[in-house]
Amino acid sequence: MYEPIRTKPVVHHREGGHHGTSDYPRRSRGEELDIQLAGHLSALLTLTDELGLDEAAEQIATQVTRLRGARPARAAGRSDEDPAVLHRRAHDLAARALLVAASRADTAAAILAAERMDAHAAALDSVDLAGAH
Repeated sequence: MYEPIRTKPVVHHREGGHHGTSDYPRRSRGEELDIQLAGHLSALLTLTDELGLDEAAEQIATQVTRLRGARPARAAGRSDEDPAVLHRRAHDLAARALLVAASRADTAAAILAAERMDAHAAALDSVDLAGAH
């Protein structure tokens, strides 16, 4: 018949960890999303600086500062890269930032990201229209 188990189960610990503690700090999901959002916004800031959009860049820098607790590093200036390429990349980054901001329920960052998406989409439309003529 059935013989019940009479020994305690063996619990395996990760190396260096003792009784549920670890040697490295763990972050919450919210902290991870904040880090990811700050990263997307920092990359967007770089492109915004390259495009010479100073007012938008300051708004983005304000959000990055809020998320990181420190002012972000800024790009040196304008790029020689095709503005359409920069606007497409910026639009994609703003979309990623919007997704993360929505996941985090960060209204200020979500609004900013949506505004930047609209601005870059409009800029792409005007570039496409100018190129069509």
